[in-house]
Amino acid sequence: MHLLSQLLIGLVALIHAYILWLEMFAWTTRGPKTFRSLRPELFAPTKVLAANQGLYNGFLAAGLVWALLITDPAWHRNVGAFFLGCVAVAGIYGGFTAGKRIILVQTVPALLALAALQMA
Repeated sequence: MHLLSQLLIGLVALIHAYILWLEMFAWTTRGPKTFRSLRPELFAPTKVLAANQGLYNGFLAAGLVWALLITDPAWHRNVGAFFLGCVAVAGIYGGFTAGKRIILVQTVPALLALAALQMA
């Protein structure tokens, strides 16, 4: 179960590293293809806001990578649970305010990783 939790934490970290890239560096190029519910003319004026949001996603990814590197089992579990909980809450909020798909992309993987982490 430990290996599964590590893989799932890594997956959630990768998802958030991708979101960082998308929101900070590809908002006006790849963003319109990913976020089709937004009108294309909104991407340029919201570039700075998206970059700020991307930075926060990067902090989540960094915290999850940190959790993967911790060798003490209790600290690994606590730090991992904290950052996975942050991801899950952010995904739930985004699901209710921005789009239901966010729950599948962010919350579900985070909750699966959290469950695996608690069983490891």
